Amino acid sequence: MSESEATSKNLPVLACTDLGKSFRQGPVTLTVLAGLQLSVQAGETVAILGASGSGKTTLLQLMGALDVPTTGQVLIGGENPALLGEAARGWLRNRQLGFVYQFHHLLPEFTALENVAMPLLIRHDDRRLAFESARLVLERVGLGARLEHRPSELSGGERQRAAVARALVTRPPLVLADEPTGNLDSANANQVLELMLELNREWGSSLVIVTHDGVLAERLQRRLVLEDGKLRELSD
Repeated sequence: MSESEATSKNLPVLACTDLGKSFRQGPVTLTVLAGLQLSVQAGETVAILGASGSGKTTLLQLMGALDVPTTGQVLIGGENPALLGEAARGWLRNRQLGFVYQFHHLLPEFTALENVAMPLLIRHDDRRLAFESARLVLERVGLGARLEHRPSELSGGERQRAAVARALVTRPPLVLADEPTGNLDSANANQVLELMLELNREWGSSLVIVTHDGVLAERLQRRLVLEDGKLRELSD
């Protein structure tokens, strides 16, 4: 292995350096993030806690290359999405990231199998292999008997498990989750979290979960609180 390959292997999957984000509201500048630092290593699980309005969603959008920072930078797999054009940013998201949201965002007109295959089809993978990969990951999350069901025919817990399958079908280095259990009852919430942690251990994808749920956060390796635009690490 060359030195450059070794260095690449040791890169964090996500690095935020001096990250700042401000918004103009008429004559007023609202600073949401200010000098924020974060590094996530391969296979790590990280919870980000914070009060409503603290900037958690803004931070998640920056980490997911869905927005660009006002100051500082985000590196995803060593690459700065702010320096890329829109098409290249989309390609980076597809290759490096998986997303799970509080609401599943499955496409209602497509089956579970089609929804999960979508990230692979978008990047023009072989259609047969894309559907086979989708089938395998749906079986892995316990939905092997629900492949042809549309979202309206699935329960809330099943829809969220399908959303987890869609996030993981590309085997991304990093999964970003925004309140992934917030719309579920306690039994389904625990099942979805267990599934995400199991797949993290099995497949090695890093996991960053933005949540209000302190009990959920306790299950992850690191817990951070977003306060005054910066992240503070909680000790055990």
